[in-house]
Amino acid sequence: MNLVINTLDELLAHAHELEREAVERYEDLAGQMEVHNQPELAKLFHKMAAIEQQHVDKVESLAGSQPRPLAPWDYQWQTPESPESVPVGQGHYRMNPHQALTLVLACEERAEAFFAELAESTSDPAVRETAVQFAAEEKQHAELLKEWLARYPEPKADWWQDLDDPVAQE
Repeated sequence: MNLVINTLDELLAHAHELEREAVERYEDLAGQMEVHNQPELAKLFHKMAAIEQQHVDKVESLAGSQPRPLAPWDYQWQTPESPESVPVGQGHYRMNPHQALTLVLACEERAEAFFAELAESTSDPAVRETAVQFAAEEKQHAELLKEWLARYPEPKADWWQDLDDPVAQE
């Protein structure tokens, strides 16, 4: 699917939804980690939600208000959810910080790729400039997550084994 957005309004609508969904999913994951007594991960997910909320606020500032949402089928995501959202079912109550950081790093990298592709495909200079800026911000977040990831070892292969198989709480 070729992504083509040629108006700033449409770009801001996509960016707003992308960031809003990321805030929502990070808060959901933080709540799940709190329920399962994983305070370190809950704190991490709350921090990521706060970072994403700053992006929501920035997009609203650029738009002069909350951008007008598009119909669900008009968003140009290549997956059922926006690129920066943690896919439903990817979280696990037994995951450790390494796994959580790997999960959110993939989200930031998908968001960076989304904005970079938009910057390359648009014919509008304002859209290109804004998309390049958004891609750079997502890249900074990915770099920060890589730094955090270096602090935590990769878990053993059997980390997920549980006699009481978990189910998603969403």
